[in-house]
Amino acid sequence: MKKAIVILLALMMLAPMAFANAQAEEAKPVTIEFWTHEDANRQRLEERYIKEFCETHPNVTINVTRQAATKMIELVQTAFAAGQGPTVFNLSINDEYPYIVAGRVAPINYAAAGYKDAQAVIDAYAPGMLESVTYEGDVYGLPLELTNWCLFINKNVFRSAGLDPETDYPKTWEEVVEVSQKLVLRDGDILTRRGFDFRYPYYLESMVPMVEQLGGQLFSEDGKEAIVGKDAWVKFFEFMQNWGPNGLNLGSPTYKNARSLFNANNNDIAMAMTGLYQEARIKNDNPDFYNSGDWMVVPFPTFENAVNDTAACYYGHYYMVNGDVDEATQKVAWEFISYMLSHGEEYLKEVNIIQPTVALMNSETYKNTPYSAVFSQDFERGHIVYYGANSTEIQSLLKETVAAVMLEGLEPEKAYNQLKAAVQELVDEVN
Repeated sequence: MKKAIVILLALMMLAPMAFANAQAEEAKPVTIEFWTHEDANRQRLEERYIKEFCETHPNVTINVTRQAATKMIELVQTAFAAGQGPTVFNLSINDEYPYIVAGRVAPINYAAAGYKDAQAVIDAYAPGMLESVTYEGDVYGLPLELTNWCLFINKNVFRSAGLDPETDYPKTWEEVVEVSQKLVLRDGDILTRRGFDFRYPYYLESMVPMVEQLGGQLFSEDGKEAIVGKDAWVKFFEFMQNWGPNGLNLGSPTYKNARSLFNANNNDIAMAMTGLYQEARIKNDNPDFYNSGDWMVVPFPTFENAVNDTAACYYGHYYMVNGDVDEATQKVAWEFISYMLSHGEEYLKEVNIIQPTVALMNSETYKNTPYSAVFSQDFERGHIVYYGANSTEIQSLLKETVAAVMLEGLEPEKAYNQLKAAVQELVDEVN
């Protein structure tokens, strides 16, 4: 009995010490380096969320770095290679997944993020939305946004060329060519108005689906053969060569991104491939154009002889946490991520980005967002973008090959052979 009392008294003495240690740990200064891609609408929200989070976590300092999405890919690569990666970052999943398999990022701290376990996280999101960040039983990221691309159309430009946007918008890639020929304006060989142009250099997201429509594949079902379906790939390269400056001269990767021109309504682009987030950017950049009703959204086109009805791939920007930082910092990082992502409806209303929780996808806010039905239907026609340990390298190879076909006159069959050999080498290294 005396022994039990002694033990009890010892525990009672230790409890305040443990509590004090826990308080000291919580009060320990924590710095989070937060790297994310630029978006003026999202920045306004996140500046507020950061301020609110730091008010309730006075020991936390959050330093923010914002860059263009393409620049951020390079910055994160360089930083991790130097052992100085950010605490929290987001990239497109095909650029992020290699960090998971390389062990450079930490799995979610479920308790800190407000979940019981991995299954609870998965259950909170729409089916399949976390497959790309689930690895060996753990979930490694939470989506800032899930995105697919449809065609945004400027009705004014259509009308100026004698076209009715409601009936003459293109449903096939062949019609994209025909309509663009009617819409395009040139000063000599220089395009001053494009009917449409592609999202260079995001070929995994938008051009691989075009190949799939024709019956080709990036990889065989067993993953051992790369660039499958010669006829489909050659037809795709022929289409791009005909599109480019040495063909019909309808567009080129050397011109400014069509999406970045669309909002200005300056009669220089009629159609741009982009995501639901574009709506908030139009509203922010050009409210008169947004409110005019002179723009619309239509589905991703298919080829006339398509054997598969495939839309643009959808992709996610997932928040991830550097696995090299200490556990206390990781815990705070996941608390911070969870706090930001607790505002899903506000992100949708103000930024038009989708955080695909079950609750948001079933909400009236989502259903009432202009053209959300078009994007939802194309989600069903599409699939997740390719992601793997070599996805960044494959994206670069696609960029080089398409540029060579369009700008250097590389014959489509040679382009196919070169691409297949280069990607197959990457596959063989992994296998």
